[in-house]
Amino acid sequence: MHPYRSHTCGALSREHVGQNVRLSGWVHRKRDHGGVLFVDLRDHYGITQIVADTDSPALALLESLRVESVVTIEGNVKARADATVNANLSTGAIEVYARGATVLAAAEELPLPVAGEQEYPEDIRLRYRFLDLRRETLHANIVKRTKIISAMRRKMEGVGFTEYSTPILTASSPEGARDFLVPSRIHGGKFYALPQAPQQYKQLLMVAGFDRYFQIAPCFRDEDPRADRLPGEFYQLDLEMSFVTQEEIWETMEPVIGSIFEDFAEGQAVTPIGSFPRIPYDEAMLKYGSDKPDLRNPLIITDVSAHFTQSGFGLFEKIVGGGGVVRAIPAPGTADKSRKFFDEMNEWARAEGYAGLGYVTRKGGEFGGPIAKNHGVEGMEKIYAELGLGADDGLFFAAGKVDQAAKLAGVARNRVGEQLGLIEQGAFRLCWIVDFPFYEWDEDEKKVEFSHNPFSMPQGGIDALNNADPLTIKAFQYDLVCNGYEIASGSIRNQSPETMVRAFEIVGLTKADVEERFGGLYRAFQYGAPPHGGMAAGVDRIVMLLCGAQNLREISLFPMNQRAEDLLMGAPAPVSLKQLRELSIRVVEPAKS
Repeated sequence: MHPYRSHTCGALSREHVGQNVRLSGWVHRKRDHGGVLFVDLRDHYGITQIVADTDSPALALLESLRVESVVTIEGNVKARADATVNANLSTGAIEVYARGATVLAAAEELPLPVAGEQEYPEDIRLRYRFLDLRRETLHANIVKRTKIISAMRRKMEGVGFTEYSTPILTASSPEGARDFLVPSRIHGGKFYALPQAPQQYKQLLMVAGFDRYFQIAPCFRDEDPRADRLPGEFYQLDLEMSFVTQEEIWETMEPVIGSIFEDFAEGQAVTPIGSFPRIPYDEAMLKYGSDKPDLRNPLIITDVSAHFTQSGFGLFEKIVGGGGVVRAIPAPGTADKSRKFFDEMNEWARAEGYAGLGYVTRKGGEFGGPIAKNHGVEGMEKIYAELGLGADDGLFFAAGKVDQAAKLAGVARNRVGEQLGLIEQGAFRLCWIVDFPFYEWDEDEKKVEFSHNPFSMPQGGIDALNNADPLTIKAFQYDLVCNGYEIASGSIRNQSPETMVRAFEIVGLTKADVEERFGGLYRAFQYGAPPHGGMAAGVDRIVMLLCGAQNLREISLFPMNQRAEDLLMGAPAPVSLKQLRELSIRVVEPAKS
């Protein structure tokens, strides 16, 4: 028999009754029933109940051990009585009577509990992540993550893609987020950068003739952390295709991503493959107030500005007359809600930094609130008729400049949907957001900037760049969204050197700047670049959604904390003067705040 185990702790069943077995694992729980000790023995595969009584030579040793000690148990498999079968365990129909036990590693007193799913301070969980990873939900999330990534690889290979690895040490890119810089010892005073994404390399692969590329790519961005983005690093399903239109990319990738959700949704509903809605960016911003709409929420935002061009409600009339807009968010079935519900929504909007959220109440066809009083019953009935609202439906209003009103309406739509219990549960609702603006106005810098990916192809090509208002140009740019999260982004790329230069000229860069900053790509485009496009899907966000987690730290092995610190390994940390000299670096102490 193997020195440590004949079976794993998830393998035994009634067919093994009567056999002598050897199991090894961690002491998960202990229950002393007065002369009979029950021990749950856990390993990666499951839990087996161990029993020791006064006749067992193992009793004294098992009684003395702390939980999470590692032991080997030798014993006989016995069937449990029908009344004591544990249906929640794969091994719940049997137990092992311990005839011997060997301690492989005794555990000290634990800094956090492993059994159970109680909340515990994040700093303790991250400092002792090796213990945290033993907890059932987190352990299962990590296993599920690995299975999802494996499935991604199989599905990509199944539709004709080949995995290629792109460099980790590359040149710093001045565009996008901050780079993580790596000093060069050989070239003193010069730096590599960790890739924010393999964007340029994958385009170069298309120029080099590799038709369908993908990889599970590590990406590095020196950004502030948030719940749906880890500090430092993240992973994406990165891909590129040659000789394709954006429609062909959608048709190729929708079955891949859709089937990942179907395979791992565990019975939850998924938008059927082939029917993901394709929503233009402008429509998404109008109807949902976001380019990441949660389609589980049935509420639709409507622009009602035209109703307030001449209105008894002076504030809205003034906003519309000054070029602003008024957006309406339905609150269906709120006749039973008190005025407090509406006032609290207004207070919430102010706490979020907005001027406020106007509202109208309606009960049995009777309007209430100052907006209705000033706008008049006839005017309100016209709005309600246009929106298809009933006699017991309320209405919220977001007013202001277009961008400001759209954003407030979007977050208000989400909150109203949550407060009224309208969000569809147990579902993954996916859609494509298409036709993104190529440029946007940077109010701080008072200049035009790229709205999204600067390497995208503008709709209309160089003719649009030369002759159209930059702020009206759309890009062959698209995002894939699920339940309010952007889970993928991509575009058809610009493969013309002349178009590339002109696109950057509009944001203030010269041809020389383009050659200096993007020289590899610019040179490649002069030697026969095929039309190409692709996308990158966020592995971490997809796994987070499929695990039902609220934070990326719950699906990552060894994440950093909110201050971008690795509490387990003690990073970042100072290095020796010798190391700094080898790298030709002198540390400048940060200014004291």
